Amino acid sequence: MTTNKNLAVLIDGDNIPSRYIKEMMDEISKYGTPTIKRIYGDWTKPHLSKWKKILLENAINPIQQYSYTTGKNATDSAMIIDAMDILYSGNVDGFVLVSSDSDFTKLANRLRESGKVVYGFGEKKTPDPFIVACDKFIYLEILKVEEKPETGNKKQKAPNVDQITPKVIKLLQSSVTACADEDGWAFLGDVGGLILKKQPNFDPRNFGFEKLTPLFKSLDQFTIEQRDQNNRFKLIYVKNKG
Repeated sequence: MTTNKNLAVLIDGDNIPSRYIKEMMDEISKYGTPTIKRIYGDWTKPHLSKWKKILLENAINPIQQYSYTTGKNATDSAMIIDAMDILYSGNVDGFVLVSSDSDFTKLANRLRESGKVVYGFGEKKTPDPFIVACDKFIYLEILKVEEKPETGNKKQKAPNVDQITPKVIKLLQSSVTACADEDGWAFLGDVGGLILKKQPNFDPRNFGFEKLTPLFKSLDQFTIEQRDQNNRFKLIYVKNKG
C-alpha cells in the first residue's frame, strides 16, 4: 500500500489524545512519506506537557499557538493557515488532518478541490461532515492494539460480525454490483476503492478484521474466488449470492 506521496501531517493537539500517536504515525506511513509533521497547541498549558517525549520520538514539530480569547479556538485557525501555505508551496501530494473537530471540514474540501488527497484521523466522536470531506478517514481507536499480559505481545480485537449492520451489507452488495463484470464477479481491489468513495470511514478494522478479504469471507451474502495472475500472485474476486 505504501506510495511515494509526500504528505503534510497536521495535528490538532488540543483535540487528540497523545496515546494514539505512535500507532497513527505507523498507519500514515502506509499512505506516503510524512515530510512535514506539525502539531498545534498552547504548549504553555500543563495538560500538554505529556506530549514532549512523544513529539521527540516521532520527530513532530510543535507549533505554539496562544489562546488569545476565551471560547475561540486559535489552534484551528493556525492549522488552517499553515495548511493553505503548504498547499501553495506545491511541495506535498497530500495532507493528513488529525482532529475530531468538524471545523476542518471546509479545509478538507478546499484541499481536495486543489487535487490533493486528504486522509483524516480522529476518534469515533468525529462529526460526519469532516469524515465525508476526506478521501479516507481512519478512527484512532482501531489502531490501538491490546497487550497480552502473559507475553507482552500485541493482539487485535476479535472480529465481530454482529456489528455489520444491514446498512453495511447493502453498501458492500451495491459496490460489488457496480464493479462486477457480466458474470457478476468483481475484483476486490476495485470494490474496496468504490466503498471508500461512498463512505470514507469504512475500514474492515472497525469490525475486527485486518483486511477486506476476511470480512467478505465471513459473510454468507458473498462468494469469494482466488485467481492466479501470471503464476506469480493471486487476485481476489467477489460475487453477490443470488
